[in-house]
Amino acid sequence: MAAKPLSFPPISAFDPAGRLLRTVAADLDGTLLVSRSSFPYFFLLAVEAGGFLRGLLLLLLSPVILLLYRLVSEPAAIELLIFASLAGMRLRDLELAAAAVLPRFYAADVRAETWRAFKLCEGRRVVVTANPSVIVGKFVGEYLGAEVVGTELEVDKRTGRLTGRVAGPGVLVGVKKREALERVFGEERPDLGLGDRESDHDFMAICKEAYMVPPNPKASRAAPEKLESHTVFHDGRLVRRPDPLVALLTLFWLPFGFHLSLFRVFFNLLFPAPLVRYTYALTGIRLSIRGSPPPPPSPGSPGSLFVCNHRTALDPIIISIALGRQVSCVTYSVSRLSTLLAPIPSVSLKRDRAADAARIAALLEKGDLVVCPEGTTCREPFLLRFSSLFAELSDRIVPVAINAKQDVFFASTVRGWKFMDPFFFYMNPRPGYDVTFLEPLRPEETCKAGRPAFEVANHVQGVIANALGFERTALTRKDKYMKLGGNDGNVESKSFKKEREE
Repeated sequence: MAAKPLSFPPISAFDPAGRLLRTVAADLDGTLLVSRSSFPYFFLLAVEAGGFLRGLLLLLLSPVILLLYRLVSEPAAIELLIFASLAGMRLRDLELAAAAVLPRFYAADVRAETWRAFKLCEGRRVVVTANPSVIVGKFVGEYLGAEVVGTELEVDKRTGRLTGRVAGPGVLVGVKKREALERVFGEERPDLGLGDRESDHDFMAICKEAYMVPPNPKASRAAPEKLESHTVFHDGRLVRRPDPLVALLTLFWLPFGFHLSLFRVFFNLLFPAPLVRYTYALTGIRLSIRGSPPPPPSPGSPGSLFVCNHRTALDPIIISIALGRQVSCVTYSVSRLSTLLAPIPSVSLKRDRAADAARIAALLEKGDLVVCPEGTTCREPFLLRFSSLFAELSDRIVPVAINAKQDVFFASTVRGWKFMDPFFFYMNPRPGYDVTFLEPLRPEETCKAGRPAFEVANHVQGVIANALGFERTALTRKDKYMKLGGNDGNVESKSFKKEREE
């Protein structure tokens, strides 16, 4: 005789009043997250750690995976999803991509009502999921304050690459979720269990009380500040969460966007700086310019030091276009191809304070100079700590607040080929830049008046942050590479260091 199906009340029946929860166990997709599909996250990993061809393969297989899930077996469908997305990848590449790319997208999809119940637990929080633990571990630990119990991946010990198969005990679905929780909690039963589908019933049945989370694509998301952490740094080329339709449109646009990017780059190189703002408009690039920049320096006079926040590698070029005249720029790293294609002189700094100061002073004697004292790009509405080096070298400092608008591809990444960053900006259908020239610093606000360099740098950072509505931070360029490099110690990831220097 068939067992009677289990029945659990909906999450809307959960009453948080007077609760004291010591332990909680919850599923991820469809429970703590609004979306029930893990396809977007596997697609992100396939593209970021494997390339766009890997992403295309996964997209072509997605109907087969869906049919397998609905008609045959949930574990079999997940195994095929894992194989198509990850087989042959180096484990370290997967770890880096998962840590740097996924948390931003996961955090934007946390379901508010489930999160309210989950975070009531002041003791042990556990997320039990069919997703590989290496993929979701970073997000679950930092943003949800929980430990993850997930599917484990098989790795070839000789090569360090994923075989595409799952390790024992297999995909955590149904009874395997319950068994995994029993190994974690032992004789103890979780106070609260949360799930969203029938395959969650097994682990929910061993909880003291449990609630179902009904599917609702329009369910409200938790505000970012309500989570245990928030996103300051993230990596990856894709701006939008790649649900199947978005993924299809992105891959469809890719070849057209690449040719459009080449046209935009080389067409605009034909024109002098005063005309490029108009040729930008002709080629579909939006450029908004506000404020009143100072005039060009007179012969024999030093140039102005334009100090801006750093959104993409194109920032100095955009400022030159906005000014309508050529300027120089300095950078900590620039590829040879970028130097050849740049319409303005670019000088690479050596991280030797005395030598760099001499270079910058020499450039200012020749004319205007653009610097990005954050030292690296930051996509979120935060400003990293400004280097004080630049504040010491001029009393003609002009803060510039800039913001880049990208709708398909990001024009910055700490992984992959850096020389492609500008091309990805121009691959967007309607890329844009907002440039605001702020009031130059008064003489008494500069180092020449006796103010310490760090005070001047902090003042400029504050002025730009206020103009953009961004939050100031004390984080540095090194913090970014450590964070996205997947380590939380005091040394930069060696693989990221090598890629950055190249």
